[in-house]
Amino acid sequence: MIPAGVKVLVASHPVDFRKGPDGLLALVRDAGSDPFNGALYVFRAKRADRIKIVWWDGSGVCLYGSRSERLRTGALSEEQYALVFDEIETGVAAIEAQMEKSAGGSKAKRAPRPRKSFAAHLERVEVVIEPETPAGCEALEKILIGEDVSERLDVTPAKFRVIVTRRPKYAYKGWDGVIQAAAPARIVESGIPTEALLAQIAVSKYADGLPLYRQEAIYARDQVEIDRSQMAQWMGKVGFELEPLADYALTRIKQGERVFADETTLPTLAPGSGKAKTAYLWTYLRDDRPFGGSGPPIVAHRFEDSRAGECVARHLDGYRGILQVDGYAAYNRLARSDRGNDGVTLAACWSHVRRKFYELHAAGSSVIASQTVAQMAPLWAAEAAVRGQDPAVRIAARQEKSAAVVAALFALWEKELPKLSGKSKPAEAIRYALGRHAALECFLADGRIEIDSNTVERAIRPQTITRKNSLFAGSDGGGRTWATIATLLTTAKMNQVDPHAWLTQTLERIANGWPNSISRRLCLGTTSAERHQLPAYSRTRCRPD
Repeated sequence: MIPAGVKVLVASHPVDFRKGPDGLLALVRDAGSDPFNGALYVFRAKRADRIKIVWWDGSGVCLYGSRSERLRTGALSEEQYALVFDEIETGVAAIEAQMEKSAGGSKAKRAPRPRKSFAAHLERVEVVIEPETPAGCEALEKILIGEDVSERLDVTPAKFRVIVTRRPKYAYKGWDGVIQAAAPARIVESGIPTEALLAQIAVSKYADGLPLYRQEAIYARDQVEIDRSQMAQWMGKVGFELEPLADYALTRIKQGERVFADETTLPTLAPGSGKAKTAYLWTYLRDDRPFGGSGPPIVAHRFEDSRAGECVARHLDGYRGILQVDGYAAYNRLARSDRGNDGVTLAACWSHVRRKFYELHAAGSSVIASQTVAQMAPLWAAEAAVRGQDPAVRIAARQEKSAAVVAALFALWEKELPKLSGKSKPAEAIRYALGRHAALECFLADGRIEIDSNTVERAIRPQTITRKNSLFAGSDGGGRTWATIATLLTTAKMNQVDPHAWLTQTLERIANGWPNSISRRLCLGTTSAERHQLPAYSRTRCRPD
């Protein structure tokens, strides 16, 4: 870990990595910093695929370098910054290991730190190490006066096994006919995969971002050859069987008082052309917990080859509630009376507004942007204090702490906009906010509305990782399967239910025709014995219709 109190300074621009330690230290001096103050200085290459860490440990300059195939953009995203700091932690650990080895073991041992205990459900394998009996003590009675106990986390790699099912045939003497037990029901009839294997493949791809070609290589290491095209066919079958559940998930979402919506690109292979076209994954989310609701959170993804407003109008047909979205204009269609969804109230996202100003603030190019970011900070502090409270409590707190901040921000923007060039970035950010004035103020008068739409962005982020690793969906059908399976696995994860255990059990029950009620299939764990126990690490309450 990075030593306590050590500052980590990341260079804002790529540098020439032909420079050695002295050259990098010179850059630190040119920036007005002292390279020998004990801080960690992190640099990235011009191609943004490598980092170098320079650190003065008090006796000499330590240099660590690492290559990463994931840092290939000019401006680092949130995930890429996290990757940089992972590399920093790795670099510091490597430096400390080298220093410890150089010291020849003379370095004083670090005092043990409090460690979070491991989960109770994990198997404990006890190993008792008895000391050797000292010479002359062989005949003496040995008395246990205490012991030191330590725990380390171990793992057993997943192993394949073959389920051999035998169905004996019997005949009775003096009786005509042969009897045999019926073959067990399967999702893939006459196929080789069990429902657990289907769940493993689905969770690996749609929840953990592991495309089929990588799974094919991983399984081959265990001398199990499963062609990726075969796995793709299995996923198509799984998606078909789960489609009613995904449809029901969207139905349950539309019964909510407030719904989040967002969309992201999903490159898809166009038939016959060999080229990828741009399709879209629309995401809808219901989560009543922030305003004290008890219902389980539910996510629904929908695959479309268009980003037009017609898509969201079709998905949310009949919805009459609050729709919290970013600034994309397609959602405005739902609030227009001539579209039939005149009951929809649009609420905007303050995080999208802040993001535009923060980019300018980080670049140091706008005083107004920096002032805006500073004035916005109390809004999120106020939200943190009332999250999970009743809507009335949230409204009262917002009127007391947030209303004045919001009013001051809009007053500042209206005052400064005429002074700015119309084509400037600060003016663009201000117009973005002023154009959504009413939608941004909705959260002040309705405690069910969140200050931002980060909830749905977090739900959609795993699919962007899967998209990056998979490059594209193989077809429109593959995109629909993607949306269907991702809907249920993301919902399971949001409910703290083990997605593999849930999907395995659900596929087994679907194969056996249980249950007839789709709503009971969607329940992600319950205390009711009627619905059986779900082998998951956590269970949440799910109310039937």
